[in-house]
Amino acid sequence: MAPRVLVSDELSETAVQIFRDRGVDVDYMPKLGKDKEKLAELIGQYDGLAIRSATKVTEKLLEAATNLKVVGRAGIGVDNVDIPAASKKGVIVMNTPFGNSITTAEHAIAMMFAIARQIPEANASTHAGKWEKSKFMGVELFNKTLGVIGAGNIGGIVCDRAVGLKMKVVAYDPFLSEERAKQLGVTKVELDELLSRADFITLHVPLTDKTRNILSRENLAKTKKGVRIINCARGGLIDEVALKDALDAGHVAAAALDVFEVEPATENVLFNHPNVVCTPHLGAATTEAQENVALQVAEQMSDYLLTGAVQNALNMPNVTAEEAAVMGPWVKLALHLGAFIGQMTDEPIKAINILYDGGVAEMNLAALNQSVIAGVLKTQNPDVNLVSAPIVAKERGIQISTTRQEKTGVFDAYIKVTMVTDKRERSVAGTCFSDGKPRFIQIKGINIDAEIGRHMLYTTNEDVPGIIGLLGMTMGKNNVNIANFTLGRSGVGQDAIAILYLDQPIDPKVVHTLESTGMFQQVKPLEFDVA
Repeated sequence: MAPRVLVSDELSETAVQIFRDRGVDVDYMPKLGKDKEKLAELIGQYDGLAIRSATKVTEKLLEAATNLKVVGRAGIGVDNVDIPAASKKGVIVMNTPFGNSITTAEHAIAMMFAIARQIPEANASTHAGKWEKSKFMGVELFNKTLGVIGAGNIGGIVCDRAVGLKMKVVAYDPFLSEERAKQLGVTKVELDELLSRADFITLHVPLTDKTRNILSRENLAKTKKGVRIINCARGGLIDEVALKDALDAGHVAAAALDVFEVEPATENVLFNHPNVVCTPHLGAATTEAQENVALQVAEQMSDYLLTGAVQNALNMPNVTAEEAAVMGPWVKLALHLGAFIGQMTDEPIKAINILYDGGVAEMNLAALNQSVIAGVLKTQNPDVNLVSAPIVAKERGIQISTTRQEKTGVFDAYIKVTMVTDKRERSVAGTCFSDGKPRFIQIKGINIDAEIGRHMLYTTNEDVPGIIGLLGMTMGKNNVNIANFTLGRSGVGQDAIAILYLDQPIDPKVVHTLESTGMFQQVKPLEFDVA
């Protein structure tokens, strides 16, 4: 029997025809995504669900999806899909991460032109029969400095276009290497320098705890008077009230926003401001981009349902069904090793070296490599997935090397990940025991046996008496419960590490308290997805 796919949002007829041509039974119901009850009533009949943004794939819907095997999102954003719930149900979630990059970058450039030349206001004035030529004095882009916050996939395209416009481009991105910056023709700078130098600032970063309000009131005050700001990335990157105040004061000359903290944005503090250009999240809204992502998702879903091939999955690596059963624990370990390295690093990464020892060296290393790289990069960019991770790493100029070797130690197999920056190297190794649970077995060259918990605190110090007592006392005073702990040291009086397993995320104030004692070389909270 042919697999059945439901298309519950608007997809092009060409994309729908791809399913038919590949031998997939497809039902096209583009309005169904907005009818939650009807969708839940019908979803149990289908093996695949193709969506855009209108359909909400919730835990409740997934409970009714008794036959569902794959959800395909035509586009990059999957905020409308409960990925953990899908993973628990064994439903693969796919997206099309690069189909709209050019479109979004072009929209940012268009918005920059719009506020440089006051095009929307001049258009409205002229349509009103006025001829206010002197009122709309603009500025050139030529020879101006563009500050790009986030020089990844989309930000890199913006840099390329801006260089073509003969702008001076400075970029802030902790993961941008000097080599990649040279390739883009931009100058890598720290955020404060970008804020002080830029005539225009454009944002191209995901919304994370670190990037939320990256243009805060404090940072807006650091910008050059007369700066113009563009945001076609994510709402929440700019303090909207602070931006309005800076516009009212004349410090910020203009702003162009395609995204807002609350969407759909039917009202906003910046609406109707004379120096603000707004569009309703149109970054990916071109005919070409919409068609590209629709065709891609149809091909990907067909491939999976007919052959088992997995592409652009957010919750599963590219492995065959036979490999998945054996590799599952090792894939989790690879992600955890990468996540450890990623959370320990705030510097541009030059290289990631991965060593496979023993039995694991005979597995599908491409999938394991993807898992390591995704674990590293996902800590800074949640949009990175197992498929896009190698591409993102390449764009950032990160060199990936893989080494296989026969069994060399007491473990039947293990993985060791070493990350290289300009300043240091960091390494962590892990294995999977017979119970299938991943474990860290070496950090900083110190042998340990550490299970991986959801909330962990990692510390390094000189091996001296009193450290464990200090940790316990500090946690107790701050009402933080320690579920377990692991210790290791390179030798008496030498380097030592401690790993605390906590029942909840640790407050930054507690970290600061420990750091202020002067007893620790490093205090680092770590979070792992152990679902």
